[in-house]
This record gives sequence, structure tokens and C-alpha cells, in this order.
Amino acid sequence: MSTDVLAQERSPRRRHHHSRPELGALLAAVAVFVFFAVAAESFLRPASIGTVLYTASTIGIMAVPVALLMIGGEFDLSAGVAVTTAALTSSMVSYQFTAITWVGSLVSLAVALGIGALNGWLLARTGLPSFIVTLGTFLMLTGANLGVTKVISGTVSTKSIADMQGFASCHWLFASQFTVGGLTLKATVWWWLGLMLLGSWVLLRTRFGNWIFAVGGDAAAARAVGVPVARTKIFLYLGVGFCAWVLGQHLLFSFDTVQSGEGVGNELIYIVAAVIGGCLITGGYGSVVGSALGALIFGMTSKGIVYAEWNPDWFKFFLGAMLLLAALLNHWVKRRAERGPGK
Repeated sequence: MSTDVLAQERSPRRRHHHSRPELGALLAAVAVFVFFAVAAESFLRPASIGTVLYTASTIGIMAVPVALLMIGGEFDLSAGVAVTTAALTSSMVSYQFTAITWVGSLVSLAVALGIGALNGWLLARTGLPSFIVTLGTFLMLTGANLGVTKVISGTVSTKSIADMQGFASCHWLFASQFTVGGLTLKATVWWWLGLMLLGSWVLLRTRFGNWIFAVGGDAAAARAVGVPVARTKIFLYLGVGFCAWVLGQHLLFSFDTVQSGEGVGNELIYIVAAVIGGCLITGGYGSVVGSALGALIFGMTSKGIVYAEWNPDWFKFFLGAMLLLAALLNHWVKRRAERGPGK
């Protein structure tokens, strides 16, 4: 059976099972928005909305490739620190070797893609669970970020690159902003929306999208009918690497310097956003749009608690509750879909 036949056979089922995995996240997003609109007087101010969108975008940029990876049946626990690695590489290469920020940024892109390719290759070559492979990468990058930065810079942070050639154009691409009617939108919002649209198109309108669903649903069956399982997963990890580079460049060109210890724990936030958005831990089911809604829920909650002047310690409690509820809802929806209508 060819991959084209596989795509034809999977398309009706994909439309049936996967057409609305983001529905729960949409309802949750509306509920959270209404709740904080009532509970916090300043929540609906343009400046506040801009802050919420910015927070959501810094999560959403990574939630998009993480969601695609989870639909493909894998995880990446190194995604959070990979963002910091990308920022550190760009900064230190620019400062130490060239004084041209674009050179550092391109070297950083190669490094970020290399990390993604390494994760995918090790997964395909060894057959180890992605949890183990990327946990190892996470620990290696965490140590390298701190150790290399101390050796080169003498401290735990990089030197300022604000006066270097190319900084202004890099800042415009990755960290610019504009304000309309009090609403400030930063570059990350446009990157987030663009990546969401691209990811949704790839997942729902291309053969590669069929492959993602196939390898996440049953890798052995997909391989048996000609789907390039290893190549598909490597490309998904490359997507994580690219988005880590984008977000890393934003962090660098927003603040001029980077702290080497940043990013630890963020990988869990990306995964939670994807799960809230409809992705199953077991793979083969999920939505890119849902991951964006999950990121938006993060943004509204983290800032809504501040605007309502509540104790921010409750934020983690809320996220844990949202994760459990989303996982239970997604599991229930998938089981209902598998049984078919009226059963």
C-alpha cells in the first residue's frame, strides 16, 4: 500500500477524529477571558491585552512545533534550554569573533538545527524513548550553557552586543514593536501567528501532515505502508530547533544580553500548552491551533492574576488543574470518537 493510499484512507478518519481537538481549549480560553474581564478591571485595557499577547506569543512560538512533535508521538524535554542555547550562541559568536550580529545569528541557526537533528537521529538510530534521549540533551545543554558562558565571558551572562553592526536590523526582525491606539504588538506575536498558520497548513493540507498523524498513531503500521517514519520525526525535531532559534533571537535582541541559566522548566510549559490545546500524550491526535489557544490561556492567566492583584503563587496550581482537566477531556473525546456516533 502506498503512502498516497494511506493518506486517502486516513483523511476521512482524520477529519472525523481530528477536526475539533481544539474545541475544549477554545471553550476554556473564552471562559478564562470572561472571568478575568470581570475579575480584573484593568484586564481589558489595550496595554494589558498587548502584554497578554506578548506573553502568549513567547510560549506559542514553541508550542507550535512541540504540538506537531507530540502528534507525531514524541517529546522534546530540551526545548526550553535549546532557546537559551540559541541566544547564547548568537551573542557569544557575535561578540567574540565577528562583531556582526547576523553572523552570530546564522551560526546560532545552524547550532539550533543541529540540536534538533541530533535528537531526531538518536531517536531513530537507537530506538530509545524520546523522553530519555531529550532528557540527556536537556542535561547536556543546561551544563554547556552555564559552563561555556563562564569560560568565555567570565560570568553567567553574555556581554552586551547593542553597539554591534547589524543589531538594529536583527532587533527589527526579532524584537520590534508598534503601537496602535494604546495596543502594543511585538514581533513575537507575528512570528507566533505565522508559525501557527504554517503549522496548521502542513498538518491538515499536506502529505507530510498525514505522515505526522500516521507515525503518531502507529509507527509500525505507518512504516509497513511506506511512510518514512525516521525522516518524519527528524523533520519534526528540526522544526523545534528552528522555533527555538527564533525565540532565542528574540530574547537576545530584546535585552542585549542573555543569562545562561534561563529556559529550564519552560519545556514543560510548552508541553502543557499543547496538551491543553488538544494533543494526546500518546500521539496521533492534536491541533496546532489548539496549542495556540493553550498558549493564550497561559498568557491570560499569568497576567490576569497580576491585574486582579491576587497571590501569583496560585498560578502554578491553576496550570496543574488545567493540565489534568485537559488530559481527561482529550482522552474522553478520543474514546467517544473511536466508538463512533451514538455509541
